[in-house]
Amino acid sequence: MSADSGHSFGSSHVPVTAARGWRRFLAFSGPAYLVSVGYMDPGNWATDIEGGARFGYKLLWVLVLSNIMAILLQSLSAKLGIATGRDLAQSCRDRYPLPVNYALWFLCEIAIAACDLAEVLGAAIALNLLFGLPLIAGVLIAALDTLLVLSLSRYGIKVLERVILAMVLVIGVCFAIQIFMVKPDMVEVAKGLVPSSLGDGALYIAIGMLGATVMPHNLYLHSSLVQTRSIGKSMASRKEANWYNFLDSAIALNAALLVNGGLLILSAAVFYKHGVVVTEIQQAHEMLTPLVGTTLASMLFAIALLASGQSSTITGTMAGQIVMEGFLNLRMRPWLRRLITRLIAIIPAIATIHYMGEAATMQLLILSQVILSIQLPFAIIPLIQFTSDGKSMGALSNSRWMNVFSWLTAGLIVALNLWLAFQTLTGWIAIAISLPLGVLLVYITIEPWIRRHQLRDGISVLPPAPVPATESALEYHSILVPLDHSSLDGVALTHARAFAKQHGATILLLHVEEGVASQVHGAMAETAEEKEGEQYLRQIRETLAAEGIDVESHVEFASSPRQAIVRFARQRRPDLIIMGAHGHTGLKDLVFGSTINSVRHQLDIPVLVVRQKN
Repeated sequence: MSADSGHSFGSSHVPVTAARGWRRFLAFSGPAYLVSVGYMDPGNWATDIEGGARFGYKLLWVLVLSNIMAILLQSLSAKLGIATGRDLAQSCRDRYPLPVNYALWFLCEIAIAACDLAEVLGAAIALNLLFGLPLIAGVLIAALDTLLVLSLSRYGIKVLERVILAMVLVIGVCFAIQIFMVKPDMVEVAKGLVPSSLGDGALYIAIGMLGATVMPHNLYLHSSLVQTRSIGKSMASRKEANWYNFLDSAIALNAALLVNGGLLILSAAVFYKHGVVVTEIQQAHEMLTPLVGTTLASMLFAIALLASGQSSTITGTMAGQIVMEGFLNLRMRPWLRRLITRLIAIIPAIATIHYMGEAATMQLLILSQVILSIQLPFAIIPLIQFTSDGKSMGALSNSRWMNVFSWLTAGLIVALNLWLAFQTLTGWIAIAISLPLGVLLVYITIEPWIRRHQLRDGISVLPPAPVPATESALEYHSILVPLDHSSLDGVALTHARAFAKQHGATILLLHVEEGVASQVHGAMAETAEEKEGEQYLRQIRETLAAEGIDVESHVEFASSPRQAIVRFARQRRPDLIIMGAHGHTGLKDLVFGSTINSVRHQLDIPVLVVRQKN
């Protein structure tokens, strides 16, 4: 009996257990940089531009405070994934009853849609500035970046990372040149780092900055991406991984702070200084040339805006997959998941532009960031509670001082949101929105004291390994059995065992890991689900080997199971493929994919399709 592993698609880092010195640190780095891309999206542009234009440098301290909160919370998110092998969405599914779980999922989807709305508007505005396209046309063209992301992902994570980092570099260089041109007053910049009052409309902008900086779906994303490193099973190795990921978060998010701070400083130095009230990003672009004295400033502004929208698109795409998989244990085809999210964002964008005019896009961008901020407590409070749980976190559970700072952060965010709601919502609208959200927030806050239980140990997302039970007499010598960790595996293995025992055939077990973490770093990923998958395959191998059957197991890492199955079958050329059919038809085939039909049409190898009896 032999056990072979499949190819590692998209892997771009050496295993951290084999690295030393700087190579060891660099092996851990990466997840926080992908997360930080979402901290420079067009939503940040809207809040930073308006904040700088209306209040000068006075809100710089809000950006710094928001960044400190972001580093703290992203570090907790990374620690959760390292210690438990579960991301934040999976942990919520393990912990909360279904109604609460669905409510949290729904709120997170709203936050992702709000973030995507900012990306759509940002890209449309950038296309308008660079090429003169109407905003509605730009919004429709922005929908096509779904195809761009999916096409780049085909070349592996290394290519995608390089493209994203190149865009981030473009943003940084553009701002550096523009700040050099405007030469801000550094004394006033320093004064802006001192906390000041949030009166005269500053509160709304400050909360928008907070929502744009500490993005709730990034907490779900980070807790999953850190599991793409093989860090070892010992507590010492996990502590080391946690420390390196903290450094990774601090460096990446401080780089994002420089970009956001640079945008606010640019706005303050140009617009606030000249008494210009900026009500839309297009206006900021148009005013740069006469105020700075060169068209280069305006061109760099538009290029950086386009790069920010495109680079942050990947954050929402990956976070959306992780949230849906984690909360609902549901995997949708990536292109369809991306298309649905983008359509949700396009509808309010087109409606706003059509009915309220292009000037309303700035306020819509800021509103999208306020929505992100309102959703924050529903991600932060579970995160703090989970990372404070000594039973599941072990030695990595939060220290007392960490808990104090974490709860102070959560309390400040909740207080600011309540203040904003009190100022902006009135009548039945306030009750309709605040009451259900308030009940949900109270529940997840006091849940540990209500039920007095901890995260369940050893929660498995997979059923027990199936054992074949019947025999049949067919003549095949090499049999491929793709497994999907469902009850259909037992049916397929029943037939495969019969063929193998009668004719001495070798059974080739194939499992395709299609989770986001597995796609990013392939065989070096170390999620709880992958560990359970390894145990699942091992149990099947041992059961079949005990009966004298030759068996090999293979694991492929890909976003498309059908493509991985076809690729593997062409390499090994089995005599027969046995696949279990779920019975999906019509809409379900569109959402979940039609794997069997794709395999049958692309291969000249017989495919035996089996189903369970009703």
